Amino acid sequence: MGLRAVVFDLGMVLTGKPDAEAHAQMLRITGFDAARFDSLYWAGRHAYDEGKVTGIGFWQEFVRNAELSLPRSAIEELNQWDARMWATVNPAMVAWQQQLKQRGLLTAVLSNIGDAVLENLVREFQWLDRFDTLVWSYQLGVAKPDPAIYRHVLKELGAAAAETLFIDDRPVNVATANALGMKGLVFSTVEQLRSDLIMAGLNAELPLP
Repeated sequence: MGLRAVVFDLGMVLTGKPDAEAHAQMLRITGFDAARFDSLYWAGRHAYDEGKVTGIGFWQEFVRNAELSLPRSAIEELNQWDARMWATVNPAMVAWQQQLKQRGLLTAVLSNIGDAVLENLVREFQWLDRFDTLVWSYQLGVAKPDPAIYRHVLKELGAAAAETLFIDDRPVNVATANALGMKGLVFSTVEQLRSDLIMAGLNAELPLP
């Protein structure tokens, strides 16, 4: 069965590395070093991605868990810098999506993301409209690697798992895709993806990025 669709993760695949200035500003506000900040940040992130809390709620919980005393204005600023941190672009991958569309393939974004981050990205990235399907975790109340969100994107695309390539920077997310019968590849760099596509024999079906 040939490929009909390619599903992309957003963060660290279609977008670039997190914005360093935004990260530095959040360290400044909290007074933490990067290791302490990142530990607290990622500890509560899945609940945010699942829509169990809003962006403001995420940062209120962060402040409580960190035992910080910050005013509402600082929490709002953290929320704004957080949204900005993910608003970077991986131009080669965005261009590749256009190549895939020109070849007649369906394309989708399947992203673990919270409300404030998405609101900013929609403002910044007009190219999101070029995808056939956009699936955002917080809107569904379920996040990768839960198989339900993969089944949802396949249903929205109208594609079978075996007809779909899934690309994500997190191995655990790719493992679920593979378990469901999708062709999953772990993304690190465009060069590595090109090599992996060739190794998988997919360069016969897809243009290379």
